[in-house]
Formats: sequence, C-alpha cells, structure tokens
Amino acid sequence: MKKKRGVRKGLIFSFFVIVAALGALIASNVLDHAEDISLGLDLQGGFEVLYEVHPIDGEQEITRDLLTDTVASLNARINVLGVSEPNVRIEGEDRIRVQLAGVSDQQTARELLSTQARLSFRDTDDNVMLDGSDLVEGGARQSFSETNQPIVTVTVRDANLFGDVTREIKDRPDNRLAIWLDWEEGDNFYDEIIKEDSKIVSAPTVHEVLPYRDIMITGNFTIESAQQLAGILNAGALPVELEEIYSNSVGASLGERAMEQAIFAGFIGIALIFAYMLFYYRFMGMIAVITLTAYIYIVLVIFNWMNAVLTLPGIAALILGVGMAVDANIITYERIKDELRSGKSTMSAFRAGGRRSLSTILDANITTILAAAVLFYFGTSAVQGFAVMLIVSILTSFLTAVFGTRLLLGLWVNSRVLNGKPRMFGVKESEIGEL
Repeated sequence: MKKKRGVRKGLIFSFFVIVAALGALIASNVLDHAEDISLGLDLQGGFEVLYEVHPIDGEQEITRDLLTDTVASLNARINVLGVSEPNVRIEGEDRIRVQLAGVSDQQTARELLSTQARLSFRDTDDNVMLDGSDLVEGGARQSFSETNQPIVTVTVRDANLFGDVTREIKDRPDNRLAIWLDWEEGDNFYDEIIKEDSKIVSAPTVHEVLPYRDIMITGNFTIESAQQLAGILNAGALPVELEEIYSNSVGASLGERAMEQAIFAGFIGIALIFAYMLFYYRFMGMIAVITLTAYIYIVLVIFNWMNAVLTLPGIAALILGVGMAVDANIITYERIKDELRSGKSTMSAFRAGGRRSLSTILDANITTILAAAVLFYFGTSAVQGFAVMLIVSILTSFLTAVFGTRLLLGLWVNSRVLNGKPRMFGVKESEIGEL
C-alpha cells in the first residue's frame, strides 16, 4: 500500500507519546490519590449534630467572636476523641454544625461536646469550696494512683487554699469533698451520688489537711475515660449553652455500602458516556474518552491537594462534571461536523469549529459556576461540598475538554492524515455540501 504523501508522522508520534505518558501517570498513582481523599460521614459513617447557641446568663449577646471561641473549645474537645478530620463551623448567626466522620461511640461524642466542663469542689451540703477559677488553666492530666489505677490530676493555683478547704472538711461528721462536673441549681449530693450516670466524678473522704497544689481525682476510671475528662477540663468550660436541634448518624457499614453503590453507579454512567461518544463521533469520540479520563484523574488530584472531604453529593458533582465536559466536546465536534458538511477542508473545519464553539462553552460554564458559587455561599454542609466539587469539576472539564481536546485532535489534523476522510469525524460524503 502506497504511503500518503505529506503526512507529518512526527505529530502522530507526539500524540502517542502524550497519551502513553498520561496513561502511565494515571496508572502509577491514581489509586494513591483516590485513597488519600478524606471521606465524609455519609461515606465512612459518623456523627453530625447541629447546635443552637444560647447565652449562659440570658443577657449575653451572641456575637461572631463568641461563636468563634465556642468553635475553638469544641475543636479542643474533639481532639480528645482522636478524630482526624473534624468539621466544626458556624452557620448563620447562632448555630454551629459539628461533623465527626468515623466516630463509632456517638453518645460519648455527644456528651463530650455538650458538657459545660464546670468543675467544682463542694461539701455534702452543696456549698462551693473550690471552683474552676482556682485551678491552673490546662493543668489537668491523666495519671495513675499508687495502686496503678487511672486517675485525673488537676493543679490548684494556691496550695494553702486547698489546705484550708481540707482542714474545714476533715472535722465534719460527713467529711467528704464532692468533685462535681456541671453542678446546676437544684442538684443535691445525696440524690446525685447514687445515680449511675452521676455528675459527681468522685467524693473522697478527707482525714487530714492537704496543703498541696496537685489534687488527685479518683473514680471508676479507665485510661480512656480519665484522658477524656482531663481533655474536657483543659478545653475549658464552653462560653455558651448548646441546644441540640438536629442530629444525624450513619453507620460504618451503611456508609461503606453507599460509597460502593455510588462508585458503581458512577462507573456505569461514565462507561455509557464513553460508549456513546465512540459510537457517534468515531475518531473524535476516542479523543473525548482520553480527555475525559484525564479530567477524572485531575479532579481527584486537585481534591486531594485541597484536603477536601468527599461526600455523596461530591461524587454526584464529579459525574455531573463529566457531563459538562462531554457537553463541551459535543458542542465542538458538532461545529466541526457542520463545517465539514459545508465543504471546508479538515484543517479549516477544525479551526472554524473550535473558534465558534468556544463562546458557547464559556457561557455554559460561567453560568454553572455562578450557580455553584451561590450554592456555596448560601448553602450548608453537604450543599457546600457539592458546590466545591462542582466548581472544581467545571474548571477542570473546561481545561481538558477545550484545550486538551484541541491539542490532541489538532496533532492529527495538522498531520494531514485525516484529510479527505470525513467519515473519521462521523460525516458521510453524501452529507457534504448540504449546508
């Protein structure tokens, strides 16, 4: 078979080099990027709660600074749970949303977040002997007693003050010093001490004067519960009261199943798109499949670099971005086909089609980005995650569908190997000259 004269083989070779390099790059690290992406609680299970913030004294004004201080206190407490990707943010003027992905003990998390952490030392008549202001800030720590039992140690500011307190308590008939967490008006020592879930952490008997700064809080602690109490005390009392108005929990198995179903549905949808492009647009469809594959890979890389959290709506936005990228390809390809039908050469049709399709693609992408920006600004939680992924997807699809497609298809067009072959673009010879 006689070789076609004028074919620029170097451009075709460059095409295969680019595709091979892209394929090698994707194959080498796509799984690493996918596995590094943090998953939301709807994909890995977890706990979400929305709090309404109220002032403690009823007169304090809820300001942005007060909400920020509350978020800081909540984050300090969440660190005690060991949650790697907590999401605590302010919503509106008086609400805070907390999302803890991967938390299994949700009741413990709820109690940890909502407790005021007001530690007080009281006699059995509920009179205050010491309170949190007498303790050294951040001085609580988990330790062990002489019998190797887990305890919590706190440090008081004035050893003489604690000595005076123990001197007074030791001479009483009921010489116990109750250590309360979140004592409230109406609480009673004798009623509370018998409760299973008591606010009284411990009630040691005082037999001697103890003029020491380090105070041991004993109780039925495990190492974990002692560490948790120390963490709560170090985080400090919340500057506000939190009223739980909404909560949602997703089990780990349910989240895993949801992720598997979402990924499976995504694969099916993308495979159908690939099949359609190859069937209807022939050679240009093959270029679209390559650029769409690059698009999916780049989105995963960018999302990983952003340390963003992937949710079910995020996966939906990713697949929607594939549709936007396909739409850009279709607009470009249809323009090229129209130019071919008008009788233009392959080179002229490629240039004219690319130029005339650009404004349409820009309009479609800009309007969608504006809608996504509105969703992000006014939306909450999963809506914002959807908006972020949609914006990233649209910007990436524009780069791959417009510039990527033009680069790869342009290498073949400029090589002249497609000259006189309209069928490679899905155009029959009988259709040429119809326009």
